[in-house]
Amino acid sequence: MHDIHRWRTALALISLIVLSILQTPVRAGETTEASVLVAEAEQALAEKEYLEAAVAYRKAAELSDSVEVARKATRVAFTYGFDEEAMAAGKRWVKLDKESQEARAYLGQIYFRLSDLRNSRRQYQRLLKIDTGEDPGKRILELLDYLREERQPERAYELIRTLAKPYEDSWYAQYAVAIVALQAGDSTAAMERANIALKLDPDSGKPHMILARALMFDGKDDEAIEYLADVIGDSPNPDADARMELALMYMLTGRDDDALSQVSQVMLENSGRVDALRLMAIINFRLERIDAAWDDFEDLLATGQYRMDALYYMARISDYREEYERAVRLYREVRWGMNTIFSQRRASSLLAHQLDDVDGAFQLLDEFAEASPNHAVDMVVSKAQLLVSLDRYDEGLELFDKAVKYRPDDEEMMLSRAALLLEMDRLDDAIAQYRKSLERWPNSALTLNALGYTLADRTDQFDEAEVLIRRAYELQPDNGAITDSMGWILYKVGRKQEGLEFLEKAYAMIKDSEIAAHIVEVLAELDRREEAMEILDSASRRDPDSELLLDVRTRYFPDTSE
Repeated sequence: MHDIHRWRTALALISLIVLSILQTPVRAGETTEASVLVAEAEQALAEKEYLEAAVAYRKAAELSDSVEVARKATRVAFTYGFDEEAMAAGKRWVKLDKESQEARAYLGQIYFRLSDLRNSRRQYQRLLKIDTGEDPGKRILELLDYLREERQPERAYELIRTLAKPYEDSWYAQYAVAIVALQAGDSTAAMERANIALKLDPDSGKPHMILARALMFDGKDDEAIEYLADVIGDSPNPDADARMELALMYMLTGRDDDALSQVSQVMLENSGRVDALRLMAIINFRLERIDAAWDDFEDLLATGQYRMDALYYMARISDYREEYERAVRLYREVRWGMNTIFSQRRASSLLAHQLDDVDGAFQLLDEFAEASPNHAVDMVVSKAQLLVSLDRYDEGLELFDKAVKYRPDDEEMMLSRAALLLEMDRLDDAIAQYRKSLERWPNSALTLNALGYTLADRTDQFDEAEVLIRRAYELQPDNGAITDSMGWILYKVGRKQEGLEFLEKAYAMIKDSEIAAHIVEVLAELDRREEAMEILDSASRRDPDSELLLDVRTRYFPDTSE
C-alpha cells in the first residue's frame, strides 16, 4: 500500500535529488550479470564517467527483477540528464512496480523533457485521479514548480492546459493555467483564465496579480501599475502579496525608490515577512547602497530563509569589494537555485586568477559535481571554461567534446564549442561546427546569428552572412546581439549609414563593449571622429580592460593610446 501523497514526494525528489545518488549501493537481485553491471556503473560514477554509468545501470535494470536497481537506474540517468536512458529505466521500473507513484512521476517529467506530451499527460493524469481528499487542481498548481525547472514554457502551457480541462470549477486549476499561459507569452489566455479564477473566488488577490503582469507583458506598464495600485487602494486590508508584486513592477520600470516604499510598508504592516526583507536587500543592492544591502542580507541569512539568495548577494558584494577569499567562501556555499552554476564558476575563477590557486579551483568544481550530481555536466563545462581562461585550449576542447557527448541536443553547448574553436584560431573548424548546428537547428536565431556573424566578421562570405543574419533578425528583431550583427554586416558590404542605425539601436538595448567598438569604427569611417571618440571614451570608462575597445582605439585613435 502506497502513501497517497507519494507522487508529490516523488516530484520533490526529482527536483532536489543530490544526496544519495553516489552513496547508496543497490542489489541486483539474482542475476550475476546485472550485479556486474551495477558494479561497473558505480565505478563509472566514481570516475566521473556519467554517461557510461547511466548506460550500465540501465542495462542492469533490464536484466534484473529488482525494483531498487530500476529505481536507481532511473534516478541516475534522470539526474545527469540522459533522458533516453532514464526513459528505458523508468519503463522497467513501472513494469516491475505498476503502482509506484514515484516511478510515474519520473516518467511524466521524462516524457515532458522528450516533448512526448501525450505520454507525459497520461502519467500525470493517472496520478491526479488518485483520491487524496483535496482538489486535484491544487496538485496541478504544485506541478508548475517542477515543470518550470525544465525551461520549456510553451510545452508546459500545453500540458497544464490539458491536465486542467476536467477541473473547470477548480480555482487552483484555472489559476495554474493563467500562470503558465503568461510564462508562455499568451497574455490573452492568461487574462481569460485569471478572470475565471476571480469568478470562482472573488476574494482571491492572486488572479489580480496575473492580470497586472499580463498588462505589463503587453507593454502597458503604467496601466498595469495603476490597476494593481487600485486593487490595493480599494481593499480595507491591503494584501501584502499585492504590495510585493507592485514593488516588483516598480523595479521592472526603474522606479526602485517607489519599490522600496512599498516594501517598507509591507514590513511595517507585517514585520514577519522575510520575503520583504529579501526584496529590500535586493533593491538596496540595485541602488548600489552596498553597506545597507550587506546588513540586510546578513539579517536575511540569520532568518534561515532565502539562504541561497543571501549567500549569493553577499558573495557579489565581497567580490565587488575585492575581498576575494570571503567571496569564494560565500560563492561556494550557493548550492541550489538559479545562481548556483554562476556562483561555482565565479568561485573557481577567483581562486585561479585572483588567489593563484589553480588546483583549488578545479578541486572546487569537482567537489561540487560530486555533491550535486544534477549539476555534474555543468561542472564539466565549467572546468572547460576555466581551462580556456588559463590558455589551456586543447584540454578545454577535450572537456567540451565530452560535454557535447553528454548533451548532443544542447544547442548552446554546440555553439560554445564552436566559439572555443574560434578562440583557438581554428576558423574552418569553428565554421564547420556552426554549420553542423545549423543543420540541427535550422530555424534557431541563436545559431543563424552565430554563423552569420562569424562569416561577416572573419571571412569575405558577406552574401551568405547577410542572408543568415537577416533570417535571425526576422525571428528576433528585439535581440540586441542580432541587431548588432545586422549593423555589422551592412557596414561590411558598404552600407555604412544604414549599418550605423542598427548598431545604435543595438547599443540602446545592450551597453556592450563589442557593440560600442563597432559603432566607433563605423563613425570613424564616416569621418565623424568626435562622436566616435566620445563613445569610445565612455565605453572605456565602463570597461577599461576591453581588448576590443583597445584595438579600435589603436587603429583609429593611436595618439590617445597609453
